[in-house]
Amino acid sequence: MKLSTPPVNVDLASLQQRHSFIDLVPVIDNRGSLVSLEAMKQVPFDIKRIFYIFHNTDGENRGFHAHRSDQQFLICMAGKVLVRLYDGKFTNEYWLDHPSKGLLVKSMVWLEMYEFSPDCSLVVLSSEHYNEKDYIRDYDAFLEGVRSNEE
Repeated sequence: MKLSTPPVNVDLASLQQRHSFIDLVPVIDNRGSLVSLEAMKQVPFDIKRIFYIFHNTDGENRGFHAHRSDQQFLICMAGKVLVRLYDGKFTNEYWLDHPSKGLLVKSMVWLEMYEFSPDCSLVVLSSEHYNEKDYIRDYDAFLEGVRSNEE
């Protein structure tokens, strides 16, 4: 699948408004590491759905959609994946490669995921229950929605 978004152009103000990295602080002792997540604390929304992606087909990309209202929090539990986000003005790319990094993606952000490592296991926490009508799968419709939200 061909990537849809424009080249990377990082803008920190946009980054803070539409998506951001959140460092998850592990508790480490002689038994190992533990990260605790709580709704409205580390995850800034009530969690209504959890899903995970694993055993990805080599070379296949995922995502290529935005959500009208759903917010998501992505954590790569094993391996790594490159996430590209586009908010209608700026594109940012993030490597998710450690379970102590979380990526918050708010609504109306185009999401593309690619370069999955063979051992990648990605957990996604969602603010909404699954609703196909919340998905915007057409890139031009996404751009039109972003423009209408700006007016």
